[in-house]
Amino acid sequence: MSLGILGNKIGMTQVFTPKGEVIPVTIIKGGPCYVTQIKSKENCGYNAIQLGYFEVSPNSKSLTKAELGHFNKASLSPYRYLKEYKSNELSEYVLGQKFSVEMFEVGQKVNITGFTIGKGFTGNIKRHGFHRGAMTHGSKHHRAQGSLGSGTTPGRVFPGKRMSGHSGVEKRTISGLEIIDIDINQNLLVIKGCIPGKSGNLVNITVKN
Repeated sequence: MSLGILGNKIGMTQVFTPKGEVIPVTIIKGGPCYVTQIKSKENCGYNAIQLGYFEVSPNSKSLTKAELGHFNKASLSPYRYLKEYKSNELSEYVLGQKFSVEMFEVGQKVNITGFTIGKGFTGNIKRHGFHRGAMTHGSKHHRAQGSLGSGTTPGRVFPGKRMSGHSGVEKRTISGLEIIDIDINQNLLVIKGCIPGKSGNLVNITVKN
């Protein structure tokens, strides 16, 4: 896995090319992220770099004593989000090292991972694309589930049956998105196309191999 950064989705808009073409883009505030731990095979069993994002107060209730101890051990400010990236070149990194949108280039292809928008508790028509029943002639089966299991042996609903329930908030990765522009002063990335989640959603940005 290539090293990347964490960020937040700001929203979507559109830009115009010199030829007058309209390009839909997503604005992402990426980083800055800081190295909070360097893991090696000797002490953790694998090689990885841990990055922290979104600095918070040491008195924040969102952090546990164990998490505060982790940052105090490295003499770093506490961060709300942590993310690991596997790497075999540990000698290139030091604790507290900063990573921001400067590590990317215009025209580069990136992979962006985030969680889709939550839709709450939904029925089978919306969740699984089931067809509805008749709406007239005395039908009592409009958007209902219908029969779930047999009345005789085994007389139960088998696990894994498609039913109503919570939908959305699923991890999705969109690969091969092109970087249109970079604002280093405000740590902004302008990405061609759309990415998972609503505005403010936490996303992971990595360079496509």
